[in-house]
Amino acid sequence: MHDKAASMPNEAPVIRTIAMPADTNPAGDIFGGWLMSQMDLAAGSVAARISRGRAATVRAEAMVFHSPVFVGDEVSLFARVVGRGRTSLRIEVEAWRRARDCEESTKVTEALFVFVAIGEDRKPRPLPE
Repeated sequence: MHDKAASMPNEAPVIRTIAMPADTNPAGDIFGGWLMSQMDLAAGSVAARISRGRAATVRAEAMVFHSPVFVGDEVSLFARVVGRGRTSLRIEVEAWRRARDCEESTKVTEALFVFVAIGEDRKPRPLPE
């Protein structure tokens, strides 16, 4: 995964969203579960495109929360395939925040997601070539 001090990836984000008040925990920060779900959505989008169909999350690992996200922050999610098996994909996801009133972005979270391509019978199927 990329160094926290590094700059934002030089690619289009898979998802860009705004953190809203409904997404906060009791302390007023954005709930980690909301951020994880956004990361899963981003990884799932990449997995569906690569597998050309349904793909299911089977694991989230190496989840690291570097710093909090606040209400009103723009959150950009970047996802890239870092490994491929016969039926599975390993997808690295990074979440970056930008406060509404500045241009500086900071990496807030990173994780590795594993997806398996699923057939109509809901069983693993081989990934397309």
